[in-house]
Amino acid sequence: MLALLFLCLHAEARPTTEVSVPDQPVANPLHTYVNPAAVAGVADLGLRSLLNDQWEDAMRRSPTWATSLGDHRYDSLMPATGPEANTRAIAARTGFLARAHALTLTTPATESDRLTFALFTEKLETDEATDICHTEQWELSARSSPIVDINGLAEAMDIKTPQDAQNYLARLHASPVYLDGAIANLRAGIAAGRTPTEASARLALKQVNDQLELANDGWSVAAPGRAPHPDWSDADRAALHLGVDTAIPELRAAYARFRDFLVNEELPAARPESHAGLLYLPDGDACYKALIRSETTLPLDPADVHQTGLDALASIHAEMLTLGKNLFGTTDLPSLLKRLRTDPSLYFTTGAEIQAAAESCLARSTAAIPRFFGRLPKASCTVKPIPDYEAPYTYIAYYNPMVPGAPGEAAERGGEFRINLSSPTTRARFEMEVLTWHESIPGHHLQIAIAQELPEMPAFRKNLENTAFTEGWALYTERLADEMGLYTGDLDRMGMLSFDAWRATRLVVDTGIHAQGWTREQAQEFMLDNTALAPNNIANEVDRYITWPGQACAYKIGQIEIWKLRHEAEQKLGPKFDLKTFHDVVLAQGSVTLPVLRQQVEAWVGSLGP
Repeated sequence: MLALLFLCLHAEARPTTEVSVPDQPVANPLHTYVNPAAVAGVADLGLRSLLNDQWEDAMRRSPTWATSLGDHRYDSLMPATGPEANTRAIAARTGFLARAHALTLTTPATESDRLTFALFTEKLETDEATDICHTEQWELSARSSPIVDINGLAEAMDIKTPQDAQNYLARLHASPVYLDGAIANLRAGIAAGRTPTEASARLALKQVNDQLELANDGWSVAAPGRAPHPDWSDADRAALHLGVDTAIPELRAAYARFRDFLVNEELPAARPESHAGLLYLPDGDACYKALIRSETTLPLDPADVHQTGLDALASIHAEMLTLGKNLFGTTDLPSLLKRLRTDPSLYFTTGAEIQAAAESCLARSTAAIPRFFGRLPKASCTVKPIPDYEAPYTYIAYYNPMVPGAPGEAAERGGEFRINLSSPTTRARFEMEVLTWHESIPGHHLQIAIAQELPEMPAFRKNLENTAFTEGWALYTERLADEMGLYTGDLDRMGMLSFDAWRATRLVVDTGIHAQGWTREQAQEFMLDNTALAPNNIANEVDRYITWPGQACAYKIGQIEIWKLRHEAEQKLGPKFDLKTFHDVVLAQGSVTLPVLRQQVEAWVGSLGP
């Protein structure tokens, strides 16, 4: 799972005296700053102007994302929220899309410019198609809420100087307005008949109640105020400490407003669990098809996606039973899944064990990749635990991308493989290896770090996430790791198959919920019957599918396409096929759509001749 990497075209920075955010993008503002990162490698002047203006607009409107990318010009700002901010952001995107449609590239355009232009236009058009969903009006869970965003501010900002501290405090003081805007969005959803499910709202309520029960020192945002900063003056240290102490009561009052809104307005209007899917919301069918198109980059019908999942499950289950016979002497799927789910010897006992196992796996995979990849990432990847305030409500793991440095300099921070250490007795030992390969190397970290380190590529493309590509690649590497000799034994290969079955069930469950009217209970029962995931993981996963429709479909769709392209290349090239070169071709242009990926691979195959 990749955390929070997307082309942010909707969020908007709250206007302040420091930054003025225009309601509409300015066409060809020749007097404005040209960001070298935004136009890197772009030759066409019109395209350079368009990319520069859109990227600068995105950084202003999404200041916390800018911080995560190493752009610190807006570190004191929070994104604007609320219906008016959404309207302005959509208007800005509409303006950029109109400029794109009116642009004719210089003839002859470079191949890189043509690809950049196509990806840029496609992304804006895809985002425009999903406007019908109004996700800001109903997307709410313990995973996706303003509380999660605010709680993560301290960790997201690396406070090294007194100026960093001032920026951090400014963000804390702006956070109540950010939260109030999110409430306004949800309130607009109630008026429009778009609401989260009752279970999702209750999870969010539990999260905010748990937060309010903590003493001020227990809040994650308080941590910077306790840091020693020995090289600072006494006055600067005192200013940070006092600033945090002043901001937390403001945040506590805002969190209480959010709690009251959930209790008094959201929960009474929330959808029952029998109406968990998008088909029960206004324009739900059209919204779901748009989201599948956005996440998979393909115009797929939900019924076909559903069947693809069922077919994949049948094949994976057959592999699992073959291994199950060797490992446990059983060829009965329910018995095998029960053994995998309930045998205490197959599970960790402490968080420290989980951390150590992840670090060991990462070290082994890092040592192995030079034999299978020509281009290697320069940035490091480290294992870090998921924060305590988030861990009970979120995934078993995810990847935080690196924070790039200035041009020509090392990254400010390498990639992070974030692992969930909570409830360790529910974390399977046999899944640790496959989890590591997916989230770090050769999965997310290798692919994303290479993309961010590609020379002469505009920032838009370096940070673009086409989910079917990024997650499809990470899922592809789970089986590639077996070819690389990374799995310790058959039990760990069972973890590989268990994860593959999990991703196949996603196709069935996601479409079942949103296109066929499945309830939360039906979805959980299907996953219990077809995967070895622990019940607490399944509960979190199903909540994710309900609140993030379509995204879970991208994994298996992307994996299937990458394997298909590899097999086609192997058949056509025969002895000319080189796996290391194939991988470099796949990763050469960053995260692209699946149709563009096919074009890239077929062009490579064609260049080698019959």
